[in-house]
Amino acid sequence: MAGDPESPEDSPDGSKESPPLLVACALGIERFALRTGERTGAAGPVTVLRTGMGPKAAERAVTRALADEALREAAVVATGFCAGLAPGMHPGDLVVAEETRDPDGTTPCVGTELLVRELVRAVPGRTVHIGPLTGSDHVVRGQERSELLAKGAIAVDMESAATLRSAVRVGPRPVAAVRVVVDAPEHELVRIGTVRGGISAFHVLRSVLPVFFEWHRNLLLPRR
Repeated sequence: MAGDPESPEDSPDGSKESPPLLVACALGIERFALRTGERTGAAGPVTVLRTGMGPKAAERAVTRALADEALREAAVVATGFCAGLAPGMHPGDLVVAEETRDPDGTTPCVGTELLVRELVRAVPGRTVHIGPLTGSDHVVRGQERSELLAKGAIAVDMESAATLRSAVRVGPRPVAAVRVVVDAPEHELVRIGTVRGGISAFHVLRSVLPVFFEWHRNLLLPRR
């Protein structure tokens, strides 16, 4: 059922004191990829939430999840697949958002440099793009991609902006967005042969959960 989270997991030492981590994705296939990835190393309890497609579904699911006392102070990562906007992007490339944006506003992301560094280590050989990630309420194709690129965005998806905006609206917390490119200007999904690109993106998404754990752990380290 859309919006149903997995049960939170304890950190390796059994502690329940650390703020939890909420990882939000839209689709069952995205959650499946995350669940089949490496699940050890979280700094605190972890919940993987499938929100359902679109910004309204993401807003509802994230707001509801963070109303739970166990997740009230959770750090939030939006993840899953996206459409690349820049020429030269390929399926399986990674996008780390400096900010998410949509008509309702802009949400700055936290720890982007750490995420880039850990992604390069976790998924060697994959290109990591850094920049604004824009939101849409529909699948973006053709000329609309060029228009969004001209406004400065490097990728687009339907849930990240709503996810992060909803998260910080509930209360201040670290937020980030990491997406895997599943199609791009030269590799649109409507074209024959893009199934291979989807498989490539799926395998990359399987590898990113430990990166979120490292991001989460770093946020909890004492500042000197």
